[in-house]
Amino acid sequence: MKNFSRLDEREILAVAIDSEDDDHRVYMAFAEDLRERYPATAGMFDDMARIEATHRDALLHTYQQKYGPNVLPIRRTDVRGFVKRRPVWLIRNLSIDAIRREVQVREAEAYGFYRKAARQTKDPEIRDLLNNLAAVEQGHEALASDIEAHEVPQTERDKEREVNRRLIVLQYVQPGLAGLMDGSVSTLAPLFAAAFATHNNWSTFLVGLAASIGAGISMAFAEALSDDGSLTGRGSPVLRGLICGLMTALGGLGHTLPYLVPNALPHAFLIATAISGAVVFVELWVIAWVRSHYMDTPFLQAVFQIVLGGVIVLAAGIFIGAA
Repeated sequence: MKNFSRLDEREILAVAIDSEDDDHRVYMAFAEDLRERYPATAGMFDDMARIEATHRDALLHTYQQKYGPNVLPIRRTDVRGFVKRRPVWLIRNLSIDAIRREVQVREAEAYGFYRKAARQTKDPEIRDLLNNLAAVEQGHEALASDIEAHEVPQTERDKEREVNRRLIVLQYVQPGLAGLMDGSVSTLAPLFAAAFATHNNWSTFLVGLAASIGAGISMAFAEALSDDGSLTGRGSPVLRGLICGLMTALGGLGHTLPYLVPNALPHAFLIATAISGAVVFVELWVIAWVRSHYMDTPFLQAVFQIVLGGVIVLAAGIFIGAA
């Protein structure tokens, strides 16, 4: 890679042309991705792309006037100091907030590049062009806000927020909640059966640990293999599987960890069981709240479904362990 300070004026123009062309194509990709979900916002990115194309054409005209038709094949990835980006523009159904963050980074980087390049350039015409482009890039964030204010009505923005909320629920909340429910409820029976059968905290902890990790692995594979997200819009199956598996394991470990209380302590079994029971109570109420808040389930109905189910499983474990 080449240091920015070693770029000559021809190389600076070539990098600027490549950068503007890249921004133009990325913004067009964003507009295409948003067209069906947010048509008004897609129009905003169409305008942004047209502006970048105008910048590219101005830079190309200056370059060809001074150095001929052949543009040097140097890109910003060949120069130290540019942000190394993940290709988020290749991801379908990217959230509108993630797209806007990418645009903000690009515009801020372009402004810094033009300011630094203008100070490094001796040619008055090139320096004036770069300074003008820096001023335009500095105002792009405000321009984007103005475009959005004119082209994206409040109802459209409300729709965007609602769509994003549904995507968050589908991609993160739903698999996480499924895992937390499974981990918190399904591990109750083996954990408390072991506890009341052995009255030994360490043995109970090992059973709970095995049940939690086993359930987490099982749920991770089940969620990841349920669908690839292409039709349901539920996002990456690997990410959903990781979220579901992790929350499953955490749900089981929450009421397993109290059994790390050493057996040598007086009333160790009663202390660990009391703490574990309190953790179970909190877990079930948290699950009920999440279902009510994100899944549009009436709170009392969620409490009835989750708490009652958890109590039944808990009672079954105690009954089996005490038999």
